[in-house]
Amino acid sequence: MRFTRTSKALGIVAIAALALTGCGAGGGSNNGGGDAAGDPNKIITAYSNEPQNPLLPADTGEVYGGRVVELLFEGLTVYNPNGESENALAESIESPDGQNYTIKVKSGTKFTNGEEVTAKSFVDAWNFAALSTNAQTNSSFFESIEGYDAVSAVKKQGETEVPAPTAETLSGLVLKDDYTIEVKLSQPEADWPLRLGYSAFMPLPSEAIKDPKAFGENPIGNGPYKMAKEGAWQHDSQIELVKNPDYKGSREAKNGGVTFKFYTDPAPAYTDIQGNNLDVTDVLPTNALKTYTTDFPENHLNKPYAGNSTLNIPGYLKEFQGEAGKLRRQAISMAIDREEITKVIYSGTRIPANDFTSPSVGGYNDNVAGSEVTKFDAAKAKEAWDKANEISPWPANKVLQLAYNTDGGNKEWIDAVANNLKNNLGIKAEGQAFAKFAELLDLRKSKTLPGLARAGWQADYPSLYNFLGPLLGTGASSNYEGYSNPEFDKLLKEGLGAKSTDDANAKFTQAQEILFQDLPNIPLWYAARQVVWSENVANVDTGWNGVIQYYNITAK
Repeated sequence: MRFTRTSKALGIVAIAALALTGCGAGGGSNNGGGDAAGDPNKIITAYSNEPQNPLLPADTGEVYGGRVVELLFEGLTVYNPNGESENALAESIESPDGQNYTIKVKSGTKFTNGEEVTAKSFVDAWNFAALSTNAQTNSSFFESIEGYDAVSAVKKQGETEVPAPTAETLSGLVLKDDYTIEVKLSQPEADWPLRLGYSAFMPLPSEAIKDPKAFGENPIGNGPYKMAKEGAWQHDSQIELVKNPDYKGSREAKNGGVTFKFYTDPAPAYTDIQGNNLDVTDVLPTNALKTYTTDFPENHLNKPYAGNSTLNIPGYLKEFQGEAGKLRRQAISMAIDREEITKVIYSGTRIPANDFTSPSVGGYNDNVAGSEVTKFDAAKAKEAWDKANEISPWPANKVLQLAYNTDGGNKEWIDAVANNLKNNLGIKAEGQAFAKFAELLDLRKSKTLPGLARAGWQADYPSLYNFLGPLLGTGASSNYEGYSNPEFDKLLKEGLGAKSTDDANAKFTQAQEILFQDLPNIPLWYAARQVVWSENVANVDTGWNGVIQYYNITAK
């Protein structure tokens, strides 16, 4: 069989049902200005917060850094608003067998420093990202390429020390000429090209490899925007981007730039939108979920997207280890009244989750074996908790802390979950607040949280695997809580190597059955994106993954 990558959807499914079950406004949008051309030179201001890491594509794994990186860089492919993958800098991506790929890179495109984007720009960037000594957050996205084990250093189950890499480059990644890359995967994976639009696979200019620290502060990309000036990243304040006049891709900017303003609380941002002092925000204070459609009758949208929310339980907490730990995980899940929280706190803009993925992605299964633990049952929850105490008593007077970030508007639902746990399990529970999402991520990454942590996932590419592998595979990029199960890893690998999408999704469903036995994360609800904007702008919308299409926003 011959695989050719041009334009093909491999994941997104109809989401009308999700919209009709409570996502307001029919899950649709109101762009508040239609086809207004606006002022193409005006700078748009948008809600954000301090990125966790320097702005290197392979070191950016959270939303606030991601929204900047995605505007600064363009890769081999790009995802259109419907989640379909289309060639961008790739002339072609071909494979005779799903394991050996030949990628032709378009000639004539440049980084904003004038350096041409060539095949070497990708090969060097991928090797840099995969090499464990470079400590890039998204290094595990290259695990499918032959030779990854030699350049990575992942501490696997039973190992006491992290092994050193035995190679500096991926053996399956070969630079053939200025515009040709050959890639050999460790096994056939017909949907591997689908990942190439994610930021981890972006190209880098040569100076990024020479001095990644300096580059991360003032990145040079090839996307629709560029950094406004040296020092455009004013830490804990804002990041200023301006239009890249040389960009000719499908995301050409319709405004003069985007300045991301940093907030640690969505309430002041909401007020700023009302006063036309901020142009757009995708994070609303919880109390505004009841009023945003009337506060902004012409300037709001509400759309489901490929994302979810979970409550993560660190594997290093002794109270959640062994048989007693499994019972406690089940008890916590059954003690949470998802229906009430999504109705009362979220005003129906969320849907209770019954799996670890999203209904917005192809292959979603609403009846995974073991998913009954996501159903609210106070009696069964208390019974499981008491059984756990018979095995290993919960420490007297211990307070179960639930870590969350205030810049994401999470306090109200965290308080509701804490009350559920107190009332239904008879324990002390409370929220642990952090002003910045980056602070919470750093503690999760260093494995120093004293309790549980709220987490959310916005899909990188439209696939069930993206909700499982990067989050829960052994040593994966976003597996901060350190979960590891060899059988789960085995099913993920078998799914990636399946001959059809249906066969792959069947394996991923089996993998979820193991997750419901172990419950490393507790599924809470599926995501929908609410956005409001000022009277100064129009043509606001989000894509398949809930990200605002900043490049399409026009100034009135």
